[in-house]
Amino acid sequence: MKRVIGIGNALVDVITKIDDDSLLSELGLPKGSMQLVDMEKSAAIKSRTKCFGPAYSAGGSAANTVHGLGMLGLNPGYIGKVGKDTDGDYFDGDMRRGGVENILYRSATPTGTSTVLVSPDSERTMATHLGAAVEINADEIYDGIFDGYDILYLEGYLVPDNELIKRLCGLAKEKGMEIAIDMASYNIVEENLAFFREIADKYVDILFANEDEARAFTGEEADRAVDMIAGVCSIAVVKTGSRGSLIRRGEERLMIGAMAGECVDTTGAGDLYAAGFLYGYANGLNLEKCGLLGTLLAGNVICAVGAKMDENRWATIRRNVVEIEKME
Repeated sequence: MKRVIGIGNALVDVITKIDDDSLLSELGLPKGSMQLVDMEKSAAIKSRTKCFGPAYSAGGSAANTVHGLGMLGLNPGYIGKVGKDTDGDYFDGDMRRGGVENILYRSATPTGTSTVLVSPDSERTMATHLGAAVEINADEIYDGIFDGYDILYLEGYLVPDNELIKRLCGLAKEKGMEIAIDMASYNIVEENLAFFREIADKYVDILFANEDEARAFTGEEADRAVDMIAGVCSIAVVKTGSRGSLIRRGEERLMIGAMAGECVDTTGAGDLYAAGFLYGYANGLNLEKCGLLGTLLAGNVICAVGAKMDENRWATIRRNVVEIEKME
């Protein structure tokens, strides 16, 4: 079994279900996007939406994926930076309770937060104040940080820090590791397209994208985009929402259907898809089973509010994982 270590923006999620998308326009947030905001705007958004009764959880894209791997028993690692505050303590404890080995740097800057606004149609829009998370830098990535791990998982939100990404990828390749990345958000791809293409071609083995991100990266719709991405990376995965996902490796091409069920909130769907897929990959399963495991986790998390699921749901998921592993 291969071990996975992830790195990303360590955040505390503030998850709020809103009753009308007009609120997004009022707040200046394009629906479905991830917008970086300063501390003042973050506070204003939280104040405006506190009447909806938000829920809280440790979050950040890579953290959600790594937490999912921990809940499946893979014993993953996570690298991030948080504040010397109660939010930082909460993040650390929540991840460790999920079976994750943390390498957390601490800063005098407050822990970052992501306000996740969930529309009536379950689409999520994020306003993120990175806080301490953005302070992690290339100089803090020491030579032995990846010892004992086989796969490095990156979130696309780190890509604007070119120096950090190059340090992470260069060191991982020196250690003989494979690299997986999730593109994270279409606007991040658009704003960093040349660098995304550079690292994908030079370093990335497994690339995850949703339809919008794949279109931003290739200029093509999902069916053609997955082929183009697979021409750059070893494995391309394009998630197509309610239609499922497309997977391509060499001449092997698969369409995995979505899991039936009521969608309550899409927050974390892509992150948990990556967790299921990487769990299968780390255990040497074929691409079909990897895709089915990704679909299993994504299909369950959208039935809950936020990117975390309770232990009863995880117990059911683990039983279903065993069934998929045994499939002929």
